Amino acid sequence: MMQQLDQLAAGSALAREDLSMFGHDPWWLVVIKAVFCFAFLMLTVLFSIVWERKVVAWMQLRIGPNRHGPWGMLQSLADGIKLMLKEDLVVKRADKVVYILAPVVAAIPAFMAIAVIPFGPAGNEISIFGVRTPMQLTDLPIGILYILATASVGIYGIVLAGWSSGSTYPLLGGLRSCAQMISYEIAMGMSFAAVFLYSGSMSTSTIVESQHNRWYVLLLPVSFIIYIVAMVGETNRAPFDMPESEGDLVGGFNTEYSSIKFAMFMLAEYVNMVTVSAVAITLFLGGWRAPWPISTFWEGANHGWWPLLWFTLKVQLLLFFFIWLRGTLPRVRYDQFMKLGWKVLIPVSLVWLMLVATVRALKNEGYNFSQIVLYVAGGAVALLLISLLVDFFRRGEATEETDGDEAFDPMAGGFPVPPLPGQELPPVPRRRPRGDRELIVSGRVDTVSDDNAHDGKGGDGA
Repeated sequence: MMQQLDQLAAGSALAREDLSMFGHDPWWLVVIKAVFCFAFLMLTVLFSIVWERKVVAWMQLRIGPNRHGPWGMLQSLADGIKLMLKEDLVVKRADKVVYILAPVVAAIPAFMAIAVIPFGPAGNEISIFGVRTPMQLTDLPIGILYILATASVGIYGIVLAGWSSGSTYPLLGGLRSCAQMISYEIAMGMSFAAVFLYSGSMSTSTIVESQHNRWYVLLLPVSFIIYIVAMVGETNRAPFDMPESEGDLVGGFNTEYSSIKFAMFMLAEYVNMVTVSAVAITLFLGGWRAPWPISTFWEGANHGWWPLLWFTLKVQLLLFFFIWLRGTLPRVRYDQFMKLGWKVLIPVSLVWLMLVATVRALKNEGYNFSQIVLYVAGGAVALLLISLLVDFFRRGEATEETDGDEAFDPMAGGFPVPPLPGQELPPVPRRRPRGDRELIVSGRVDTVSDDNAHDGKGGDGA
């Protein structure tokens, strides 16, 4: 086991970026590959919408779509046609130019990230009309940074949609989306950095090639978990769908939109789900490679058109994870959501990145695996002990400070506020017996009991 890890680390450190096979396709082949990427996203979105409604219906013991097409598979296509044919309304108080451009700004970047995702091995080219070409539109030495950049631009569409609508609730939804993007892209970027350290590259094809012995989900499990949480927050999906929470924002940033512009926001959300799933597969789940049991006994599993099948199946599994979360978990409070991003994900990702960098540095210095584990484990235990001691003394100081304070009043400032550390809410008053309750009429307290009021002795309080 130790020798395998040593060989894997040495091989990934020597990984080279060979992008010479890109940039030589004729223009008509580039168009075909671009149309394929667009069609792959659109068909996956149409299937995912129906699949989500079916899976959630099965979880709730319902039937789900079952009218349009076999097993209701054409329901999302019918919904798209219906939205295109509905009346398109423009709000009077809206900023017309920004209001119309916002759905476009949200949708177009969602399609752009798929350009650098490998659907198959770059070295094993396929033949399209007699021309040999890799199963990838293009690749860049900084392909992952390109994906992060396009994801960041897409958020502007949601923010501008909320601002340009001229309404309060869409504005709040846009501001929430902006805060989510800032909070969760930091943790997402640091989870990517751990992959860069092991693969030695930011190129998507090189990262997949460096996982030929073992997928990074096994070597970097903390980075994978952080990315999974961050990608759910980035796509505004339940339980993190704060920008469009129906309970308190009616519909959020898209409240004032209708017809095709509303459909473009929904399209951008589902395309982003496919994109972040594809990025997770590329970075942590071996990309287009066949799963472990198949790749061991079938040598041709990673050649020809078969990698496209494995890639598609992995995408569908991660989309099922999105659906499962939506049907299982309730929406969290916004303060809980921000606390998770700033106080949990970012510190954990920072510490994990330091550990990964330490392991890589020690490996480059020639230390063996047992020594690396000893040093890293010792440092982790020391940090845990220090944090426990600091937390213990902080709790003691907070208890001493609050011992002499007055009782906590949650309505002291006129608005309900949660208690600070060390404070406790007052006990909830219990319902008094019927004979002891006071009857309040027209803003006045009537001391006559309910029984006397029914007997006619309560005066005007009766």
